[in-house]
Amino acid sequence: MRNFASIFKLSYEEIEFAASPSPGVSDTGDFESDFSEMVRLVLQAAKAGGHHVALFVDEVQCLKSQELAAIAVTCHDAAQRSLPFVFFGAGLPQIARLAGDAKSYAERLFEFPEIGSLTDEAASEALRRPAAEENVLFEDEAISAILSNARNYPYFLQEWGAHVWKQADASPIRVTDVHNAEAAVTADLDASFFRVRFDRCKPVQQKYLRAMAELGPGPHATGDIASVLGCEPSQVAGTRAQLIALGMIWSQRHGETAFTVPLFDEFMKRQMPELEKHTPKKRKKTK
Repeated sequence: MRNFASIFKLSYEEIEFAASPSPGVSDTGDFESDFSEMVRLVLQAAKAGGHHVALFVDEVQCLKSQELAAIAVTCHDAAQRSLPFVFFGAGLPQIARLAGDAKSYAERLFEFPEIGSLTDEAASEALRRPAAEENVLFEDEAISAILSNARNYPYFLQEWGAHVWKQADASPIRVTDVHNAEAAVTADLDASFFRVRFDRCKPVQQKYLRAMAELGPGPHATGDIASVLGCEPSQVAGTRAQLIALGMIWSQRHGETAFTVPLFDEFMKRQMPELEKHTPKKRKKTK
């Protein structure tokens, strides 16, 4: 592990910290090779001791291609050697494509279950059960209103549950409590969850998202989005690719584009009330 760590360096002002490798293993400086070799040795030791190893990585889409490739190689090697290893990765819908780009066999190596909005039953339980533990009940109408507003999206359910809980002053929690909490939930999500994503985008990317919002939740045909912007699809193809890389949008089918989180279309309309057309920059003529 020390050898592997030697490829990383930490600098603070004029001071630099690093591990010095000793001749042996995981010391080539190649991330993919060194990582898989280091983990293999760890897994062999774990197997000898009767233990199992699990690696959990969140926001997988943020990994560099070589890092995702290293994980794929490690999983493949562990499977070939029957070593006690399992990998759990969570991320946006494009991780299946990113894994395939990193290593062609990754699509066969991993399973990619989609985890989106909850069922009505599961979403209702997510609200009722913790409240019941505090001897608080929800009216059915209140539950229906929260599920409708949150689109059964897990994080939104947490926000709605928290704000409605603060709003209510007695059990059972009523639909009026849900209505009274709506402004606070919207403001909170706009200022944090949605705003963080919006601020990562350049103005031209924000205009593209606003055009998508004009068409509704989606998914939308790329040609329709370009039409709303007043340009050809080829003129905003680069912007679309950048937004996919940022995790703002994704494409389940060729020629389609959708937001990666629910209700982003409504946020974009609040954030940018006016729709702006896109005027591509003219390329300078070269002599």
